[in-house]
Amino acid sequence: MLMSQYVIRDENLPANFCSVIEGNVTPGVRRIIRFTVMTPNIGDADLYIGDPDLTFDEAGNSDLYEFHPCHGHYHFKHYATYELIDAKTGKIWKAAKRGFCMLDTDPNPAWYGEPPREHNFRSCGRPGIPGNQGISHGWTDTYRFFLGGQYFVLDGGDGQPVVPAGEYLVRITVNPAFAPAKKGGCARVTDPAGTCRQFAESDYTNNVATVRVSIPDHPGRDGVGPLAGTAHEKTEKAEHGN
Repeated sequence: MLMSQYVIRDENLPANFCSVIEGNVTPGVRRIIRFTVMTPNIGDADLYIGDPDLTFDEAGNSDLYEFHPCHGHYHFKHYATYELIDAKTGKIWKAAKRGFCMLDTDPNPAWYGEPPREHNFRSCGRPGIPGNQGISHGWTDTYRFFLGGQYFVLDGGDGQPVVPAGEYLVRITVNPAFAPAKKGGCARVTDPAGTCRQFAESDYTNNVATVRVSIPDHPGRDGVGPLAGTAHEKTEKAEHGN
């Protein structure tokens, strides 16, 4: 999905977009790369989390979630890492941690060869309003290219260096490893390498997808890439349209 759904283009990002507010992006016409990410559950059981409210302690802290006022619902911590990497030098130009509302949005692609079971997770939840988050076996959590946060700013409008034209890799890592908090120890799972994870897995090696992209000097409003010419969204949607 990442390979077939990306576009590099010049796009107007209004000041009221959550991704502009949270990412400290200067509003206006920005050069960006947008892309779609699918996170399928190909395991043998549901990935169950349940109601995010129940993960918070009396002090209002949770190892799994944080509340995003702009979106109006909970986001899962350490869900995925997005990176834009120079294909020649290996330099990481962009690196972003993404937290999402984890839901069943689509059946797994047919190439996995297994029909989906019943989908169970359909509600993000918010303070005082119960949610039910997770990914059912045979289902995927999809973040389409037009959603908030599904892009990198290339022209310096995010306060970072301008990304020059050239060959790059977009790398997505799901359930990424991260360092323990300063207080020491992993709150949930320690993997065989001694780093922290949010979930234990039988195989951590199949969590990465990498796609090569060519960033031109002047992509224009129609853009370049498999999704070139697709309509620009007038109103940026929060995760899953919520």
